[in-house]
Amino acid sequence: MDTLDILAFGAHPDDVEIGMAGTLAKHQQAGYKVGICDLTYAEMSSNGTVELRQKEAAEASRWMNLDVRHTIGLPDRGLQLVKDQLDEIVRVIRQYRPRIVFAPYWEDRHPDHGACSRMVQEAVFNAKLRNYMPEMPAHQVESTYFYFINDTVPCDLIVDVSDVYDIKRHSLEAYKSQFTPPSSGEDVVWTPLNQGYVERVEARDSLLGQGKGMRYAEGFMKKTPYVVSSFL
Repeated sequence: MDTLDILAFGAHPDDVEIGMAGTLAKHQQAGYKVGICDLTYAEMSSNGTVELRQKEAAEASRWMNLDVRHTIGLPDRGLQLVKDQLDEIVRVIRQYRPRIVFAPYWEDRHPDHGACSRMVQEAVFNAKLRNYMPEMPAHQVESTYFYFINDTVPCDLIVDVSDVYDIKRHSLEAYKSQFTPPSSGEDVVWTPLNQGYVERVEARDSLLGQGKGMRYAEGFMKKTPYVVSSFL
């Protein structure tokens, strides 16, 4: 497997799509190698089975034309900042050797999203240590950025995804088990996800872009300073 330019981590299938499907599609179209790593199979989801959600994730991946979709299989609602789980993430980082890593923003109403953020940050640090898991070559990630799932704050930067927004729509629509409202008689539970969630994501992305004259934008945060050689 060739190395990746971008590797985006999410706690569950559909997390990355909600936050940055457009950004991944835009970079893929520009010739960069991009991938997603889901920490869990989302086996605790109220709707949909693991098998169905994997099919949906595969369809979403096809829409984004991902180079890699990797699932670690850590326990859903059991993500912890412990060595055994961190080591699994370190292995993925060292396997694909991405230049840039993305993780969920560190504050979110879903505890797994915040846990994923903290775990990825720790794993990125550990991945560069030569004497940590020395059976695999160390790897230094150039930068880590954070995308938004449920909750947002004023962004450090935004990406214009207007030209690829149809791809984001299709990638989200692939998760029918999560985002389709239940019909009468169906064994489907009402959740925030199937009560207009996709429409709210689109409204968020539209609002974020309008201040810069963009139809749609995705927002990101960064914990470390940006390095520029000039402001012109």
